[in-house]
Amino acid sequence: MQNKTPASKPGYFFKISVISMDKRLERILPKVQKPARYTGGEYNQILKDKSAVDLRVAFCFPDTYEIGMSNLGMKILYHTMNSLPYVWCERVFAPWSDMYEQMKTNDIPLYALESGDSLDAFDVIAFSVGYEMAYTTVLDMLDMASLPVRSRDRESLLPLVFAGGSAGVNPEPMAPFMDLFVIGEGEEMNNELLALLRKAKLEGWSKQRFLEQAAGIGGVYVPSLYDISYHDDGTVSEIRACSGAPERVTKRIVKDLDSVPFPVNPIVPSTEVVQDRVNLEIFRGCVRGCRFCQAGYIYRPIRAKKPETLIRQGIETLKNTGYEDLTLLSLSSSDYRHLGQVCDGLLEFCEPRSIGVSLPSLRADNFSMELMEKLQRVRKSGLTFAVEGGSQRLRDAINKNVTEEDLLNTCRIAFEGGWNTVKLYYMLGLPTETDEDIVGIASMADQVLHCWRQYAKYKNRGVRITISTSCFIPKPHSPFQWEGQISPEEYLRRVNLLRSSITARNVVYNWHDAETSLIEAVLSRGDRKVADVIEAVWRKGGRLEAWSDFFSYDRWMSSFAEFGLDPAFYARRTRPSDEILPWDMINVGVRKQHLVHEREMAYRAALSPDCRHACSACGAASLLEGGKCDE
Repeated sequence: MQNKTPASKPGYFFKISVISMDKRLERILPKVQKPARYTGGEYNQILKDKSAVDLRVAFCFPDTYEIGMSNLGMKILYHTMNSLPYVWCERVFAPWSDMYEQMKTNDIPLYALESGDSLDAFDVIAFSVGYEMAYTTVLDMLDMASLPVRSRDRESLLPLVFAGGSAGVNPEPMAPFMDLFVIGEGEEMNNELLALLRKAKLEGWSKQRFLEQAAGIGGVYVPSLYDISYHDDGTVSEIRACSGAPERVTKRIVKDLDSVPFPVNPIVPSTEVVQDRVNLEIFRGCVRGCRFCQAGYIYRPIRAKKPETLIRQGIETLKNTGYEDLTLLSLSSSDYRHLGQVCDGLLEFCEPRSIGVSLPSLRADNFSMELMEKLQRVRKSGLTFAVEGGSQRLRDAINKNVTEEDLLNTCRIAFEGGWNTVKLYYMLGLPTETDEDIVGIASMADQVLHCWRQYAKYKNRGVRITISTSCFIPKPHSPFQWEGQISPEEYLRRVNLLRSSITARNVVYNWHDAETSLIEAVLSRGDRKVADVIEAVWRKGGRLEAWSDFFSYDRWMSSFAEFGLDPAFYARRTRPSDEILPWDMINVGVRKQHLVHEREMAYRAALSPDCRHACSACGAASLLEGGKCDE
């Protein structure tokens, strides 16, 4: 683990303290792995006087401490909610199985790290949900707080239970459990919602009155104010808004990233976490238009920070935390126009202090020797490229816009510069994929290996080429939202075809399991009826199912059967473009006609230009003043 002594406080030592926790907790902590997950007391945590605030927020991440503390969005929103003087926002994470069993055995409720208070002491239970497989953990955390999991069974205004995050762009599978959803970016929206809740609490409003008023805040979706009707075949026949709720809820965005607060003094974890470094967001959105990529559409329009803002925020955060690594984050970091200027400004501070700077989301078509030299000044890491498709025809169909020549030229530059580790990511099951495309992945690996043999600077070190595949999952608000997913059996057939096609000893192949991908597809494209299945899985012991240790395919399938629902109806069925989709009440800013057009282009294997070269008129720019993206 890195020495994260804050650079501005030489000689500072961390003191882990258990805040307001009873003797039961102190007795069980020595019995669990990584007890620092559960103690709080970290450097830069925010403590407030409970008697001096009007609202207490339990900010819940439905996964372990290591995952939640690596989430940049959670760090930002923790900071912005705590910027309100009348709010104290505290963190809550899901315990690992050993701690979970100890808490159950000793009758210890789920508690917040800052105060140690159980969740029944809070006015707001807010969940950040970025992954559908966390849904059962959300229910489990509510139950550990002794709260009914269904919104209808929580009759009083407080505690208000709501959720946000990228999984909320189809809120319907979790709609019966949440009082409301916040759709889009929460820096401003969350605080507007909390201001209204403070007023409602002080004036004694009913829950119904509050929800009807909250529905008037841009980006707030209140499921109980929408009636959903179904055809006999199970498809949605009508979505009807009630009580003055908007017909469609338009996501909220932050229009100017330079103007909103960014936590330059984030909490420094007391134990190692997944992203144990400074994460610096450089822009939101993506100039590319990959047709499978939900994130590329739901985070539009493009908004970038100024280079001077990034340099200042990066240096201040490093000084305030003592981290030895900094990562520049975005959906496609090498597309940032001022990347060289930012790297130079940061490295001027980082290089003398042996602080590494890295870019996790590189593009094979714009990797340069100049950029490579900047990245390896302090330390060298492996290179990872998402190629996605095994042939140029398939890459054109998904609008990946990366050629074989691009990839091999990038590998040549890297190998000449001393790199000897390359990871290539692909998807199997993309629309229009053929066996020839799959065999093409193995052929590409052979060509990368040949490139290393030709150009490697250090041949004596050997080379390691890793191919990873996952199963394509059709996601809401993307051009492929209407497509069907291949069956688990077909996915495994394609995996075996690729395995048998890889012959080089230097090539390692890893693949994601098909069963989890099927369930994720169901939850991604499900409707409110799926909520019964989620609850049934949870009641049968489902929790932390984003982890293979806890995932049970049989538990999910038996729960689908219990309610007479067919997972293939949600995951594998190709939907007509005029079908009413369960998430059609959510507007992420991209016109449905644009998604239909892009889907048609895919079947012609035709490319669409990226945002820097021509505006595709997707509609997202309308969310900005002046209607123009920052390209």
